[in-house]
Amino acid sequence: MKLVIGNRAYSSWSFRGWLAVKQSGLEFEELVVPLYDEAWEQRREGDEFSPSQGKVPILWDGDGANAAVVWDSLAIIEFLADKVGRDRFWPKDDTGRAMARSMVAEMHSSYNALRSELPLNIRKRHDDFELSPEARTEIVRILTLWAEARARFGAGGPFLFGTFCAADIIYAPVVSRFMTYAVPVPGFALGYMQAVWEHDWMQTWVSAAENEEWVIEKFESQAHA
Repeated sequence: MKLVIGNRAYSSWSFRGWLAVKQSGLEFEELVVPLYDEAWEQRREGDEFSPSQGKVPILWDGDGANAAVVWDSLAIIEFLADKVGRDRFWPKDDTGRAMARSMVAEMHSSYNALRSELPLNIRKRHDDFELSPEARTEIVRILTLWAEARARFGAGGPFLFGTFCAADIIYAPVVSRFMTYAVPVPGFALGYMQAVWEHDWMQTWVSAAENEEWVIEKFESQAHA
């Protein structure tokens, strides 16, 4: 398998796709492409991006015309769950799995204020970021979901549903955003965020992001001091 990802510092969906492949336990080749550089328009028309139209991440499984190509992080999770078994990605309990799937779908399709106002920037830290009322409402919603998942299904470990699963993969960039913008959170959420941040895969991604040479100014300027 080959996984095409964008800049680690900024690409939250690449981050999720990469975590998903790590969770699968399958071997893969990693190809990092700098987004929006001088060669971006030409690169996005190349074979690696077909048929995603420039979207990352992209997972290639196989070679040539018969290769399976998946270019959405949630689709990558489901594709890999089909290959290695859903229990590796989702809670075994039907009730817990129902909530986990709903939380993942909600993160995948919602929280526009959070995404636009608090763009992922793993290399940044801000102590006095001003949140809009819309962003605050979305953050409260996320924290409420985290609290319910931990209270109902978190007894088996420090993650949302006890052990690391698809829900943690999808919310990992949110953990990074909360840390970047010093979002105040209750103690239970701080403990969960620490568990995610200290996960070996998280630290591997963060270290690689910090060592990237690429800087995208429009994303830097969005991250207000």
